[in-house]
Amino acid sequence: MTSLRDASILIVGASGGLGRDIARLLAENGARLILSGRDRGRLEALKLPGTIMTADLAVPADILDLVARATDVDGRLDGIVNAAGVVAFGAATEVSDATLERLFAVNTLAPIRLLRAARHALTDSAAAGRRPFVVTLSGVVSESPTANLAAYSASKAALAAFDKAAGRELRRTGIRILDARPGHTETGLSAHPIAGEAPRLPTGHAPNLVARRIVDAIMADEADLPSTAFSVPAGSPSPPETGTGG
Repeated sequence: MTSLRDASILIVGASGGLGRDIARLLAENGARLILSGRDRGRLEALKLPGTIMTADLAVPADILDLVARATDVDGRLDGIVNAAGVVAFGAATEVSDATLERLFAVNTLAPIRLLRAARHALTDSAAAGRRPFVVTLSGVVSESPTANLAAYSASKAALAAFDKAAGRELRRTGIRILDARPGHTETGLSAHPIAGEAPRLPTGHAPNLVARRIVDAIMADEADLPSTAFSVPAGSPSPPETGTGG
C-alpha cells in the first residue's frame, strides 16, 4: 500500500474539473501538494494547501523548470498526477496543423517530458523507501478511438502506449505508472475544445467519483485502470464511447 501522508505530489492541471477533485482527495489524505496550471488565479481559487506554480505544458523549457521547482519545494518528489489535457472535435481529414500540434504537445509530449524530467527525483524517492508514482489519464478513447475525435484519440492512444512500455521499464526502479481510462467525465473539457464543436454527449461520469477511484488506485498500488474500472453513469446502459475521458 502507498501512503500519501507527507508525500510530495505534483498535480499538473490542478485547476481542471478532474485535477481539482484529485488534489482535494490527496490533500485529505495528508499529501503535500504542488498545484500547477496555466492560470494562477484559478489555482488560488481552489483554496487548497500547497505550493502554486504556473507552466505552459506546450513549452518544453517550462516542463523542465516546473519539475525542478517542484522538487525543490520539499527536497523530493514522490508522485505526479497528469490531469491536464485539451480536446478537439472534427473530421479526421480536416484537422489543422495547429490543432494537431497543440493536441500532441499537451496530451502526449508533455506527460512524456514530465516523466523524463522527474525520473531522477522519482528514483531517489524509491531509493528512500517511498513508493513513487506517475498518473496519466489517457481516457476511454485510447481503447476505443472515436469518430470526429480521431486526432484527440490518437494523442491519447500514443500516451497509453508510452505508459505501458515505460511502466515495464521503470518497474525495476520502483517507479509505478498508473494509466486511467475513464469514459466521458463531466469536467467541462468538451465545452472548451481547441477546435470544432462537441456533439450532444450522454451523461458522463461524476468527476468526484472518478477522482476517488484514481486516488484509491494510487493507494492500492494499482498500475492500470481500464474503462471498465469505472462505474457506469446513472441512466447509461454502458460506458459512452464518444466521451473525452477528461
